[in-house]
Amino acid sequence: MSEPLTLTSLPLFPLGTALFPAGRLPLRVFEVRYLDMIGKCQRAGAPFGVVALAQGSEVRVAGAPPEQLQAVGTLAHIEQLGQPQPGLMTLVARGEQRFRIDRQHRLPHGLWVADVTLLPLDPTVAVPDDLQPAANALRQLHERVAAQPPEDVPAGVLVAGDAAYDDCGWVANRWAELLPLPLATRYQLLTLDNPLIRLELVADMLARAGISA
Repeated sequence: MSEPLTLTSLPLFPLGTALFPAGRLPLRVFEVRYLDMIGKCQRAGAPFGVVALAQGSEVRVAGAPPEQLQAVGTLAHIEQLGQPQPGLMTLVARGEQRFRIDRQHRLPHGLWVADVTLLPLDPTVAVPDDLQPAANALRQLHERVAAQPPEDVPAGVLVAGDAAYDDCGWVANRWAELLPLPLATRYQLLTLDNPLIRLELVADMLARAGISA
């Protein structure tokens, strides 16, 4: 068995959400620590890490609790980048492989960096018959928004790469981005290594929300 791949000094972007593999995350960046990070990542073609906040806020506020980061995050590559005005960047990041933080520290200007171990990609698991309604409902949702202008499409509907409605992990991840879940629940889904269990949990949430194909 090959050794897990590790990355050192990965710059981190702590957020009040979780990015899933193959998801797309629109961001508006204005803090100096992140403007510098995004510029360097874009020039180098390098990823950064999106991690959910266990405590603290996305923007530094006087008197706010210190930032605490969750242990699992997702690599993000910049797909689109714009600078509509000085001191502001807009971008769309594409979620790729999950990682676990091994060591982290904060640089003097406030940016978090970490040594991380990449987690295995989800195995391809076919959606079983009893969970097919979750896949069908997702397909129908995507079909409804396909004709809308991109700026009118909710962030969670943005998908990177080809659709895979027959794959448990892909379907579960898209619903985990779309559903109005507490951050703790969304993060729990991100950490699950079994895509079938992830989809089973999502299907239960859909049933409680009255969403079906």
